[in-house]
Amino acid sequence: MIELATGAAFLMSSLYGAGQANAQNSTVGTEPKTTTPIVRVMTDSKLVEAYVRREFSNTPILVEIARCESTFRQYDNTGQVIRGKVNSADVGVMQINEKYHVEDAYKLGHDIYSIEGNTAFAKYLFGKYGTSPWSSSSKCWSNGGSIAQK
Repeated sequence: MIELATGAAFLMSSLYGAGQANAQNSTVGTEPKTTTPIVRVMTDSKLVEAYVRREFSNTPILVEIARCESTFRQYDNTGQVIRGKVNSADVGVMQINEKYHVEDAYKLGHDIYSIEGNTAFAKYLFGKYGTSPWSSSSKCWSNGGSIAQK
């Protein structure tokens, strides 16, 4: 069964033009200069946190949302994308709901199952809707409601 799932994941990443995933050699900020996106399977939450902090340096509220939504995890320790505990359609570090957003994400060129696509689509959602897509976790990241919605 795992072989089937792994094969399907490889096929999907090949179809969408992603590079080769490599959990052992993933580092933040050392990607080669290329036009093909590189999928990094980061299972270390400290690496994910560093990546998220860099990507959202201009929008620190998104860093706090990532902390609350996923505790800075994109993948579990087996390399599978994490899913929400309450809603299994929520995926990745920003817990993007695949039921509502996967089609729009792909139209924009974002793969929400990769950390790059998940954070890029979160920026898009934030630009369009502010923090409302993550309102269900606002008690965690809103500092008692004192942080502005946008």
